[in-house]
Amino acid sequence: MIASESTEPRSNPPPPLTAAIFDVDGVLLASPHERAWREALQGFADPVHFTTTMYQAHVAGKPRLSGALAALEALGVPDAGRQAVVYAERKQKRLEELIDAGTVAAFPDALRFVKAVRALGWPMAAASSSRNANQMMKAIPLDVGQSLLDAFSVNVCGRDLPEGKPNPAIFLLAARELRIEPAQCFVAEDAPAGIEAARSGGMTALGVARRGDAALLWAAGADLVVTSLDEIAINELVDGRLCLRPN
Repeated sequence: MIASESTEPRSNPPPPLTAAIFDVDGVLLASPHERAWREALQGFADPVHFTTTMYQAHVAGKPRLSGALAALEALGVPDAGRQAVVYAERKQKRLEELIDAGTVAAFPDALRFVKAVRALGWPMAAASSSRNANQMMKAIPLDVGQSLLDAFSVNVCGRDLPEGKPNPAIFLLAARELRIEPAQCFVAEDAPAGIEAARSGGMTALGVARRGDAALLWAAGADLVVTSLDEIAINELVDGRLCLRPN
């Protein structure tokens, strides 16, 4: 459990929460995105320098081309702007190979949490920059005859938007299609860029630190950070509050 840090209090208490928006990679699914980025780097830079910390800080949560550019710039690759296009294409090809090989798995705590939120009658949206998110979720069973993809009444994954995270556009679009005010939504994210996007959009930001990167999520402005979604108090969500279960 990680809840020892806190952000500065907001000037006014937020309204009760009534809807949930989920990022996919790293929150719901253990996908091979990071691996694909690392393995596709061969020929541009030494893949050993593409660490999880670098991935989380510079790449995670961003659209493909933006992530490619950020990675190459962080690694000091010359002419990163031109090289990013090739790197992004190579990463996508490797990702598709890994997906086809069956390397995608769901986090069990995420499936439990999605079911619990759905049982509350809350509308839920999936909002990932990845164009592969739907394919991956469709392969994950949730209930008999239903996939994880079917759990969401709104899906804005992979939409063409002028800017990616940390711009809040994807989350604001999700809230609009849910017909819920942004201030009444919480966003579950594992990437600092996603946390920044949620806060910028006026939403409650729930950081999911699965890679030992809680400090990055707190620094990005998360309202709450957990290592497992099992830590969330479902009985408090009934009243629109996002907080930890008591020990």
